[in-house]
Amino acid sequence: MTPNTVQLASVRVITDDLPRLVRFYAVLTGATPQYLTDDFVELVTPSATFALSTPERVAFITDNPPRAAANRTAIVEFVVEDVKALFAHLKAELGDDLDIVQEPTLMPWGNLSVLIRDPEGALVNLYTPVTPQARQLQQNRTPQMPPVLR
Repeated sequence: MTPNTVQLASVRVITDDLPRLVRFYAVLTGATPQYLTDDFVELVTPSATFALSTPERVAFITDNPPRAAANRTAIVEFVVEDVKALFAHLKAELGDDLDIVQEPTLMPWGNLSVLIRDPEGALVNLYTPVTPQARQLQQNRTPQMPPVLR
């Protein structure tokens, strides 16, 4: 058997309010939304693509179809250079639309972490490794932190 290379291409979130979710993730990632169709958008980040679409885009899935605002099993995580600065930016840009679950908190494993919910209710963890151990762990992972934090 020949080995098969598997590479994560993207993660897609289904939404009933595409403009609102696109704005949220565009503000969060700083990526320019690429509307491939009127109901499918990609936000390309340095490490992966984050995709958003409406339920109509996946209407061909008739047996237990994906539903908007139904995610209670996954946490979307973004490693960022400065979680406090990004958190302040999100608060300024999104105001009362920002659902804050956990303010910046130093986790036992050395990450400074902010936990929020996107407009569909999915948990989003934003974190910056701040201790030497956490930075070393991140350097051993992909994606790696930008060089300025090493």
